[in-house]
Amino acid sequence: MHGMKPEQEDPRFDRARPLRPWLYRIATNVCMTALARRSSRVLSLDVPASEPGAGAGVPLAESLWLEPYPLAPEASYEERESVELAFVAALQHLAPAQRAVLILRDVLGFSAREVSEQLDATTAAVNSSLQRARRTLAKSRPDRTQQGTLRALGDARMRELVERYVAAWGRRDVDALVAILAEDVTFAMPPHPRWWRGRDDVIGAVVRSGLPDVRELRIEANGQPAVAWYVRDTPGEPYVGRSIEVLTFDGERVSAIVAFASTRLFAYFGLPSELE
Repeated sequence: MHGMKPEQEDPRFDRARPLRPWLYRIATNVCMTALARRSSRVLSLDVPASEPGAGAGVPLAESLWLEPYPLAPEASYEERESVELAFVAALQHLAPAQRAVLILRDVLGFSAREVSEQLDATTAAVNSSLQRARRTLAKSRPDRTQQGTLRALGDARMRELVERYVAAWGRRDVDALVAILAEDVTFAMPPHPRWWRGRDDVIGAVVRSGLPDVRELRIEANGQPAVAWYVRDTPGEPYVGRSIEVLTFDGERVSAIVAFASTRLFAYFGLPSELE
């Protein structure tokens, strides 16, 4: 559409009507076509494995995986909820039309009539799709969003908890990990089909990985606390970006860790690829 006037792009464009819904209609149709042509993106825990950690050495195509998303600091509470990992992962279980209706209605705030015009559907069909989408999401989303958890804890307490997590992880301190991890914590490492479930298994995997020479940067991804880890394999060499971990909290405990092991994501977040 760059360099073209709206009426040149689509002869049905009506100058007397608002431009924004027309643009959203085009974007929605393009996205729905793309969704229909590709498989859903998943987290590691969605990939069946014979046992926790199975398939650890066989990365799958990166196009299969959900990825972390950098969010502007000024993003609203509602915008942050709409990109949380749990919400984005749950969306993958919806049919393209239901996903479009849910995002247009509950995230972007369009009315049922506006959505029906964008999707060439009746208002009744839009409302029906929305109800089905909400029921599907309710089965997989946690009772409280991460934004609700973070707001209840407060910024200062959350910073303290992330600091405790980083220190325990970096030192491979078993007692400290026990204190900060939830009993049913999960740990996944896309694009590897590698995952662990349960505090004992997660800590066992961490301890077995040894005590690397690491540095970290505290960041935010998907509206959640996150850590960019840098590892140095040889003394005197720079620390190289290794993974971006997105943390999910249940109260004051870390309930899920998704370590996106992709170096290209560092540039996506505006992070250096190396630290001296």
